[in-house]
Amino acid sequence: MCLMFHLYFVTHRQFETVIPIEDSVITEMTVTLRDWGTMWKQLFVVGRNEGDLFHRLWHVMNEILDLRQQVLVGHLTNDCMNNIKQHITARLDWGNEQLGLDLVPRKEFNLVDPDKISVTELYQLMEQRHRKKEIPVQASMHHLFVQVKSLMNANLGEEMEVFFFIYDCRENRPISERFLVRLNKQGVPHSLEKMESQCTLFIDLGSNDLRKDVFVVAHLIRIGRMVAGEKKNVCNTQYRRPYGCAVISIADLLTAESKDDHLLKVYSCNAESEWCQIHDNIIRKISSRYSPVGSNTGLAVTLQLLHGDLEQIHKDCMHLFTHSISITKRLGFSEIIMPGETRNDLYITLERGEFEKGGKSVARNVEISVHLVEADGEIPKNLIFAGTGDLGVDQHQSFVLYHSNSPRWAEQIKLPIPVDIFRGLHLRFEFRHCSTKEKGEKKLFGFSFIPLMQDGGCTLPDGMHELIVHKDTLRYLKLPFSKANLSGNNQAARSTKESFWITSFLCSTKLTQNGDMLNLLNWRTHPEKISDSLSKLKDLDGTEVVKVDFELLSVTWIFFPIQVHVINLLHDTKFHHFKLVMDNYIENHFAGALSYRDLIKFMKWYVSRIIDAEHHEQIQQVLKASEYVFKYIVQSRQLYAVATCGQSEEEFRCSIYELFKSVHLFLSHESKGVNPITHTQAVFLRSFPTVCCELLKIFTVEEVAVLARDTIGSLPNMAHTDCPLQTVKLQCIAKTVESPLYTNTESRCVLLPVVLHHLEVHMQGQRDLGMCAHILTKIYPQTPRTAMRLQYQDVTGEFVACLLTLLRQLNDKDYQQLLTRLPSKDELTNFLLQLFTIFQILIRPDMFPRDWTVMRLVTNNVIITTLLYLSDTLRKNFLNEQFDFKVWESYFYLSIVFINQPCLQLETFPPSKRKKVLEKYVFSSLRIVQNTSLSASFWVLFYINVDEHKLNFIPGMIGPFLEVTLVPQPDLRNVMIPIFHDMLECEQRRSGNFKQVEAKLIDKLDSLMSDGKGDETYKELFNSIIPLFGPYPSLLKKIERETWRESGASLIATNFYKTELNKEEMYIRYIHKLYDLHFKAQNYTEAAYTLLLYDELLEWTERPLREFLTYPMQSEWQRKECLHLTIIHNFDRGKCWENCIILCRELANQYEAYFDYRNLSKMRMMEASLYEKIINQQRLEPEFFRIGFYGKKFPFFLRNKEFVCRGNDYERLEAFQQRMLSEFPHAIAMQHANMPDQTIHQAEAQYLQIYTVSPVPDRQDVLQRDGVPNNIKSFYKVNHIWRFRYDRPFHKGSKDKENEFKSLWVERTTLTLAQSLPGISRWFEVEKRELVEISPLENASEVIENKNLELRTLIAQCQTRQMQNINPLTMCLNGVIDAAVNGGLARYQEAFFAKDYIANHPEDGDKINRLRDLMFEQAHILEFGLTVHEKFVPQDMRPLHKKLVDQFHVMRTSLGLQVITCLFEIYILNAHNALCMYTKYLMLALDSRPSPSTSSLSSNHSSSAHVNSSAPSSNRGG
Repeated sequence: MCLMFHLYFVTHRQFETVIPIEDSVITEMTVTLRDWGTMWKQLFVVGRNEGDLFHRLWHVMNEILDLRQQVLVGHLTNDCMNNIKQHITARLDWGNEQLGLDLVPRKEFNLVDPDKISVTELYQLMEQRHRKKEIPVQASMHHLFVQVKSLMNANLGEEMEVFFFIYDCRENRPISERFLVRLNKQGVPHSLEKMESQCTLFIDLGSNDLRKDVFVVAHLIRIGRMVAGEKKNVCNTQYRRPYGCAVISIADLLTAESKDDHLLKVYSCNAESEWCQIHDNIIRKISSRYSPVGSNTGLAVTLQLLHGDLEQIHKDCMHLFTHSISITKRLGFSEIIMPGETRNDLYITLERGEFEKGGKSVARNVEISVHLVEADGEIPKNLIFAGTGDLGVDQHQSFVLYHSNSPRWAEQIKLPIPVDIFRGLHLRFEFRHCSTKEKGEKKLFGFSFIPLMQDGGCTLPDGMHELIVHKDTLRYLKLPFSKANLSGNNQAARSTKESFWITSFLCSTKLTQNGDMLNLLNWRTHPEKISDSLSKLKDLDGTEVVKVDFELLSVTWIFFPIQVHVINLLHDTKFHHFKLVMDNYIENHFAGALSYRDLIKFMKWYVSRIIDAEHHEQIQQVLKASEYVFKYIVQSRQLYAVATCGQSEEEFRCSIYELFKSVHLFLSHESKGVNPITHTQAVFLRSFPTVCCELLKIFTVEEVAVLARDTIGSLPNMAHTDCPLQTVKLQCIAKTVESPLYTNTESRCVLLPVVLHHLEVHMQGQRDLGMCAHILTKIYPQTPRTAMRLQYQDVTGEFVACLLTLLRQLNDKDYQQLLTRLPSKDELTNFLLQLFTIFQILIRPDMFPRDWTVMRLVTNNVIITTLLYLSDTLRKNFLNEQFDFKVWESYFYLSIVFINQPCLQLETFPPSKRKKVLEKYVFSSLRIVQNTSLSASFWVLFYINVDEHKLNFIPGMIGPFLEVTLVPQPDLRNVMIPIFHDMLECEQRRSGNFKQVEAKLIDKLDSLMSDGKGDETYKELFNSIIPLFGPYPSLLKKIERETWRESGASLIATNFYKTELNKEEMYIRYIHKLYDLHFKAQNYTEAAYTLLLYDELLEWTERPLREFLTYPMQSEWQRKECLHLTIIHNFDRGKCWENCIILCRELANQYEAYFDYRNLSKMRMMEASLYEKIINQQRLEPEFFRIGFYGKKFPFFLRNKEFVCRGNDYERLEAFQQRMLSEFPHAIAMQHANMPDQTIHQAEAQYLQIYTVSPVPDRQDVLQRDGVPNNIKSFYKVNHIWRFRYDRPFHKGSKDKENEFKSLWVERTTLTLAQSLPGISRWFEVEKRELVEISPLENASEVIENKNLELRTLIAQCQTRQMQNINPLTMCLNGVIDAAVNGGLARYQEAFFAKDYIANHPEDGDKINRLRDLMFEQAHILEFGLTVHEKFVPQDMRPLHKKLVDQFHVMRTSLGLQVITCLFEIYILNAHNALCMYTKYLMLALDSRPSPSTSSLSSNHSSSAHVNSSAPSSNRGG
């Protein structure tokens, strides 16, 4: 869609401003979606741990686009448009938070312009949104959605009733009604099209109900035969019978964000008599009392917890309410009772019964029929509910417990009886025996009844009722119904041994079970009972009291304490919403025109007795109700004034003033410590702001402001530190400044002095600073420039906002007036130092949350403006003769910190954000440039005009000045060059050289470069600076080349400092810096190599050395000895014992030359212990990893370079890759090993390419020599390594599907390092890269040769008893023989020994012969290995050995080998001598090309030109 824009041009500074005429929300949506689109694509590219966010963001973007289309269409009402905009902004804020973008200040859904509101208002908006993001509002109400899917794998063939309810295990009672779902014979709900029959919402769960011991319980009742599975022709009558139970804890649903499907395991009761406790037994895991119904039987349900107001849930979860859904209420009232809520529900629980057999040989099968009956015998229709989700019925039939005369049902029913028919109703319970015979008769054998309302008009009391079981059903209403009322001589009951128990519970907003409450409800009918009932009102529960008609209060103000009690009930959160009812009554129905006189007298009577009273409880209750007492006073006076045309106005005013004089008197009372008077004062202060708001209805604003001023002013200035009055006083002031009293200009002038006075007292005492700051944030948006000096103590967010608001309102004239109040230079100096210190704190990165960019830019605006106003003062008062080092140092540091702020580095911002900042804060950006130029000009001016004070800043300011040059501003960088030049000249004039500046500059530059700072332009800049230091061609290039990273820290530029700059002390200092880093990281081998650099600088002479670093004054010989011992210790901890031996020998020679036999003996013993460690201790062979850093986002010393790293112990590729990605969190891991192209090299991103490489040892003589223990060889495999290789197999041409070895080539990459590993670092840069291709024939030879070497090593270890376990040899033999039998060697024969191949590749004749020799050699090694294996194999592995021998014969046959038994026997006698004899024999045999023997071993010394390691020789001596 084309957007229409209104353009206007601002010629000043050539800026063009484009103002869209479309809605601001649409504009924000468009810009934000563009930013998200780029980042969303990046999420797809990264893919690492971001897949979920990628999909969620995609759905949100689509949702926003749909909403955007609705807004653009414009066919919406204002309410709908506002709702959609709020929904859009909520989605935008969510996405910004997920992507780490800036927090957007807004009111509702509209963006806020920071220039049009105060800083305090902006801070409050940011703080509210941040707090909402960090600490989501906890909902006080919760609801549970339940949907029944089916009963899985029951196969019962009967219909089912499923009752759900919520059960509190701690209190052993249900806390909700029951929800009923009826299932058909297939186990699915009846009427699937009716959602209300299978779904419900359990509403009004409190926060205390979301506990582990609160459960969702499901009782399953089957409808069918008495005994499940009995024959069909026994009885056709249907009974309700217990089947099973399932439970799930509410706490298990808390972590689910959406609807979650559950399969609840169903259990049955082992003893049917304990059915009423089955859920409790399952919860408490008393497994002896229940058992699973079936192995796979389960109840499939969907459960979801919903949080918040029910009306809001209807809006947010409309998909749940697309069809009607049943509502299941809480038993009793919720935590918050809403006015107007009408409820009249009676809950009856059929608990248990005690019945006689009645002449039966077995116990009865008792069924209860429940009837609701009127006095005339009529039955109201459909008022009995077994559960929600089901229709009402005229009678309810209980389930039947089989053969039980003491059944326990615990079955609940609900009776929502209208109030107008409640009187005269009673419940009748009929008991029938259910026969299991063919007719299935249900014979009535007794009944019970109970009236629902007592004679006095009170309803049936809650609790347990033991009812009499009657026999005669005629005229039973005159009979006793409860055994509690049964006299001893009454014979009406059939048997006193038979009883029936029920539990009743009434939840009603109209009916009551209390007589006194009933009299109050009927006060018009019985006015004579009001006094007695009101006196007992305080003892009633609040849920009963709120049923009182508020009109009663206006009639009976003579019972003032009682009315106060009713009013104070409204402060309870449970009845908080009834304040609206009270307010409505006062405004529209209250008619007590003369009540105000009595109320004022009552209030004055209580207030005047506060100081002398011993007990303050009643007084505090009265003062707590002050808000509504004054509401009644004001409304009463208004009614009286209307009726009398304003008579007695002066009398009313005098009475109010007299009342407040009494209030001021008791408020001014100052107490020591905490006492009842202090608490009473606090109670009144809490309600005083609302009293003022009521008085505004009949007094002018100025009059009320005077009352408020005098009231607040009467409070004592100082009080005990722990006194609660201090905090309450500030809370009262805070509410007052938020009230209409403060928004009015006239009243604000009256209040402001007393408010500021109390704030000053508290702030000087360093008390309640948070509340003081909150009040200040409310004051400043309304207050024009007000001078107030605040003592700096702590910078909190509120104080920052207040300070910035003050500074923002000051102009040049205000600053001049402020500075004139600082006549002495000391006062001015202290003021500036304090201000600069505060500014440095304000621009710290941790001052505001990371995403508060808007707040940071506003802060920068204020700081820049302030510094510009103060610039003339700095120049006039602190230059030349009035120079002050502290002021200028503080100013320079402030400027440096300001310029280096991350929020001002626009080049690091995304393009859209950069454009937005430049457009919105164009004036700010100009000020930033101005401030930058101003700061630089100050530095130039300072260095030109203040020559005698320059040395104070050398070399301290060199490092900070150097950091300024990192800002990519060419003008700023050009300004800085003369400063460095001036420093050099100044140092040269003072000391004749500039070594101090040179050393500091190089040290700082090295640190900055090692941290990856600077860009290409920066490198060019310093290349132009370096000639100032001498004939060094390119300082930056040298540092770049000689610097590497270790654990994220900058290390050492060794050769550069040693050879180029001849800075030996700096060189040694950096050696020890690197050594400390390695030692802390437990890289002991690297630490030893590092310290060895210093050791190599020393000689074995007696030249004295001065004290340096941690070394004392000593001779060169002593220091070298100390270094040797330290290096040996580190090599020992790094298990490089071979290196230790070399150093030990060198030390031993020195000791021997000096005849120091004591130390010589110690050194020899140490050397012997090192040999023991080499032989006896195992050493891990580390992995080596090649890592490439590609992309422009890497520091230039890593950018587009590759390194080889020595991994940590036990570190494999995945762990190393994760470690590198954690160090470079924005890097993208490349998933292939191919060399990246220039697109990756020049990308504005970070790419890491990591894979494992194999070391290529130089000491092949040691590795190939037989008899050398593996512990010795392992050292040379991974130490002193310069070259590494990586093999990548590929198929050249078309791949042979029958035999892939024919086309399997290997691309071998050999990497040569600048230094060997291990060394002074765990990684070094790759200096040379070679790439060759290995043909399939050569690759086959290498594979077999490497396997032969492995076999011979394992055989030798087994023979020399170096191998404690024979399993490695067993697995190797099995792998080689099994592969050969299943086609391994045969594939090579087929590929390379075929006539066609030999004819087409005549140049490979020698290579084919070599492959044939290696195959023969492998067969002979295998034969010898089997012989050794047979000697050492344990008994339980003999079958495996026999299998290997059999398979080997098959392999030998395929190769055409013959057995040479004589050599076989010789090998058994002497393996090493036989090996030598066999080698000579094999060489002769191969020359004459006979069929090789199968009973001897071979060692072929020929190797390919591309092979880095060949099989070891069988001769010890070579």
